[in-house]
Amino acid sequence: MSIKFGTSGWRDIIAEGFTFENLRICTQAISEQIFKEKNHNKPVVVGYDTRFLSEKYAEEMARILANNGLEVRFSNRDVPTPVVAYEIIRSQSGAGLNITASHNPFNYNGLKFSTAWGGPALPETTHAIEGLCQVIKESEVAVTSKSEDGHLTEKLIHREDFRPSYIAHLKSLLDTEAFKKKKLKVVVDVFHGTGRGYVAEILRDMGCDVQVINESRDVYFEGRGPDPSTEGLSTMIGLVKKSKAHLGLATDGDADRFGVVDSDGTVISANEILSLLTRYLHLSRGWEGVVAKSVMTTHAINAVARKYGLTVKETPVGFKHIGEVMKEADSILPSTEGEFVMGAEESGGFTMRGHVPEKDGILACLLVAEMTAETGQTIKEQLKDLYNEIGVFLSRRINIHATPEIVSALRDQFATKPPVQIDGLHVQRIVDLDGFKFVFHGGSWLGVRFSGTEPIVRLYLEASSEEQLKILQKAGESLIHPHKKSSR
Repeated sequence: MSIKFGTSGWRDIIAEGFTFENLRICTQAISEQIFKEKNHNKPVVVGYDTRFLSEKYAEEMARILANNGLEVRFSNRDVPTPVVAYEIIRSQSGAGLNITASHNPFNYNGLKFSTAWGGPALPETTHAIEGLCQVIKESEVAVTSKSEDGHLTEKLIHREDFRPSYIAHLKSLLDTEAFKKKKLKVVVDVFHGTGRGYVAEILRDMGCDVQVINESRDVYFEGRGPDPSTEGLSTMIGLVKKSKAHLGLATDGDADRFGVVDSDGTVISANEILSLLTRYLHLSRGWEGVVAKSVMTTHAINAVARKYGLTVKETPVGFKHIGEVMKEADSILPSTEGEFVMGAEESGGFTMRGHVPEKDGILACLLVAEMTAETGQTIKEQLKDLYNEIGVFLSRRINIHATPEIVSALRDQFATKPPVQIDGLHVQRIVDLDGFKFVFHGGSWLGVRFSGTEPIVRLYLEASSEEQLKILQKAGESLIHPHKKSSR
């Protein structure tokens, strides 16, 4: 079984693809890549999440890195991915590895690899690692975590607490005075993941009344994925309404994604939150410059940018590309003077100037709380104000199940002769940065992306009304397969 990196690391089912043997091979390949990039004289940050065997996988990984002569800074507890990213930059480390499968179901585990600049490894790096994995596999020489000098290996592994410096950094990014304007009551759901002890603790320090749920470790995640989707937030919705809280805030398994519930129990989409944060960062901080967003993220951000004189840079899907824009804008830690304003991805990814080139659900939650305290409004009230300024933007993502043959045929068709009309809708322009985005007259659009690991076509829809969304959904389904049913 080959080791393949997706948009955010390598993931597979525990004991099937994600095995100790494959992890050893991958870690050895990463070690060799670190030497190739001449970062071997710097330490490597290693972390892990709350999944089954994650700490054991991480310990095995650390020993292999040490066997290669690399100094390892090993987290002394489960740790969010953005904390690993921050620690790489803060300590000027050469790389960072985190054992996590993020929001995936409980039977998955994975590995996220971040390079010396703190962002997820770019495709050219992960392709090189995949090639090295294959070479190591074909050599039939077993990779071992045991060393002839075990004492020397252990001396290269240092257990550390990354949490205090990261929390201090996040507090420096917040407007503490804003929280004094309204004492918030907040429900926080960490989905039994690594977000425990971060969002809630900082909010309490800011004077908020906080109730935390799902804080204990549960490697089964109550039989579901640690994903702050609408379905996953059902328990928090009830608690927010029952306790009359101002907000419900959630992070996924490795705390790089966020979820938000308004005071009346309404789940607010990532696209809506990201649009509000674009406006809020400009108005509250006076920031100008570049907003980086993945190509399938809401055009409401583009509308906010036009109104306030910001520049939008669209990227392929995958936060590593947003991180690259941030790096080019020279606004990564410790400088906060660059042109970068924020990064946004519709799946729940966010970062901002002065932070890390990695998505951070913890920071997103805290900033939403700050924005709510500062404005004194519910999220829905803030959205109403925003849409009065820029118009209404409603978005939706749908998975269409299709055979590999259909997926292959669609790829070929779109690449050679993309449609100029879809179910009676005339295409005004096509964006083929990642997948295909068909933009129609009036600004509504339909995005199509093909999964690299499943026989699934992802549809992204955006329009100004529910009626238009239904028309776009019908057009998208007819484009993929007229007889296939869709699933949210």
